[in-house]
Amino acid sequence: MNPLYPSNVSASPSVARWFPWFSVAALSLLLAASPNIRAEDNPYSTSYQVQNQGNLHSLQNNPEPTLLSGTRREEDKIKMLEDGYDLMGFSSFEAGEIDATQALDHGRNIQADRILVYMKKAGGASPSSRMEVIKEAVKKGQMLTEKDVAAAPANYRYYATYWAKLPRPLLGIHVIKLVPQKSDPADDKQAMPVASQGVRVIAVIHDSAAEKGGVQRGDQLLSINREKVEDAAKLSSLVRKYSGKSIKLQLEREGEPLTLDVQL
Repeated sequence: MNPLYPSNVSASPSVARWFPWFSVAALSLLLAASPNIRAEDNPYSTSYQVQNQGNLHSLQNNPEPTLLSGTRREEDKIKMLEDGYDLMGFSSFEAGEIDATQALDHGRNIQADRILVYMKKAGGASPSSRMEVIKEAVKKGQMLTEKDVAAAPANYRYYATYWAKLPRPLLGIHVIKLVPQKSDPADDKQAMPVASQGVRVIAVIHDSAAEKGGVQRGDQLLSINREKVEDAAKLSSLVRKYSGKSIKLQLEREGEPLTLDVQL
C-alpha cells in the first residue's frame, strides 16, 4: 500500500516518515462527496472536547486541515509536538460507518491545521459468532428467522485529535511536572506525594533553540541561569525574560547533572 500525499498537503519530511497516510482507495472511499452536515448532526462536533484553554487555532485565515490516519495515540502525540503543533482538542464516540468528511468539516469550523483519526471496530456479532448461533439452532431443531442470520451492522469506536501549528518558539520544549508516587502509602508520613525538582521534557521541537542546544526528550530541566524552574508557567516567564540572549540550562539526564548553553 503506497503512501499518498494529497495535493493540498505541504507536509514536512519528518511527519511524512511518522504518519501512514490513507491509501488511494481508502481515501477515495472516506472522502466521497457528501452533503454538508450540520454541526449538531456531526458526531465529531457534538463529542468534541477542548484541551487547550488559550483559544488555540491555526495561524492561517482559512486553513484547509490535513487528514491523517493515526496509529498509536501517545507516540503520535509526541511526534506532533516535536513537529511544532499543539493539541486543540479531541472527539470520541461510537457509531456505525461515518464519512471522514465530517471530521474535516469540524476541523475547518475550529480552524485546525491537522486532524488525526483513529478508528477501531467495536460491537456487532462477527460472522463466526453468527455461524455458531445457526449451528446451535440446527442442533436443537429450532426455527431461524431472517433476522437471526442477518449480518449485524458494523459498529466502530472513533477518536480524532485536532492540532494547530504554533508560532516559532523561543526555546522549543514541552514539559510536565512529575509527582512521584510513594512506595509505601500505608505510612502516613510518606502518604503525601512530594513534587520532584524541575520539569520533565516530554518533547523537543525540531529545529528549535532547544534542539540546537542539545536538549533531549526525557531531560529534567532544573533551572535557567540558576533561576529555578518549578513549573511550565515559570519556564515560560524565564524564556520571555531572556529572549534574544544566551542562557545556561541546568538539567539532569539519566540522573547525571548537565549544563547546556542555548541561544534564544
